[in-house]
Amino acid sequence: MDDTLQRLLDAETKAEGIAKEAEEAHERSVQEAIDEARERDEAFAARIPDLQQAWIRRAEERAAKTIAEVERRYDERHEQLRDMAEDREDDALAAAFQVLMDPRL
Repeated sequence: MDDTLQRLLDAETKAEGIAKEAEEAHERSVQEAIDEARERDEAFAARIPDLQQAWIRRAEERAAKTIAEVERRYDERHEQLRDMAEDREDDALAAAFQVLMDPRL
């Protein structure tokens, strides 16, 4: 009987040791995961300025393209208006002379 009790006590001690080792391994795993998450978070945080600069650069490029397109359309419209004015200049001068020459109008 003493031998059986001793074996049970030994088994219990051994089980407690295994449980303690498992708990310590679990704690190490959790700590490693926390450390890895912290490192990844810091790496991402370090990349934020580069990401912002890339976004700003792309936004500035798009803005420059949009401005160039608006200026191009403005220049085209300005040229059209100038051509229309030149086309009607003779008619306008003739009408003005007609009014000056014929006071009844």
